[in-house]
Amino acid sequence: MERQVDARGMNCPKPVIETKKVLDALKEGSITTIVDNEIAKENVLKLVQNMAYKADVKEQGGNYYIHIYKEGSHKETGMKPINHKDMVMLIGSEVMGEGSFELGKVLMKGFIYTLTESKPYPKALLFVNSGVRLTTEGSEVIDYLRQMEGEGVEILSCGTCLDYFNLKNKLLVGGVSNMYTIVEKMNGAKNTIKI
Repeated sequence: MERQVDARGMNCPKPVIETKKVLDALKEGSITTIVDNEIAKENVLKLVQNMAYKADVKEQGGNYYIHIYKEGSHKETGMKPINHKDMVMLIGSEVMGEGSFELGKVLMKGFIYTLTESKPYPKALLFVNSGVRLTTEGSEVIDYLRQMEGEGVEILSCGTCLDYFNLKNKLLVGGVSNMYTIVEKMNGAKNTIKI
């Protein structure tokens, strides 16, 4: 029986995440992901390519039907995965990228959500500068961060930064840290990514 992922109306990165969940659970066979825009179609096709599966696409009524074929003996990509458990992320802003502040907030929310759907999780998330706004009252990503903290991800916010923005009493997830500990966490990890 072929499975179907109806991702019409879903914002990025949901179509990719929902498709990956079904593919991960499927030993062999096929699924069809339905999306309603070109960008979602391209993103799902990139996922399929990265997972080394086959796909074909049909457009009908303004929707794209992406038929993905997962065979039990699909080829390996040959890429060695990074040990994400020994990785920390330094998040230095409440927004992602430069330019539009509003777009940056949307991108950061999407990024944090996507982290919750990508396992294994990083070892720690370190928040500095305006990034501490993501761990405090009013943040739209608190539930995602709490989910990761519940799974063992260490969440640390810079105490100096919390004081600067007058947010120390509004911290909702994780603990308060100092620059020494932040540097220690970064130095102790095999991989550090700055966002």
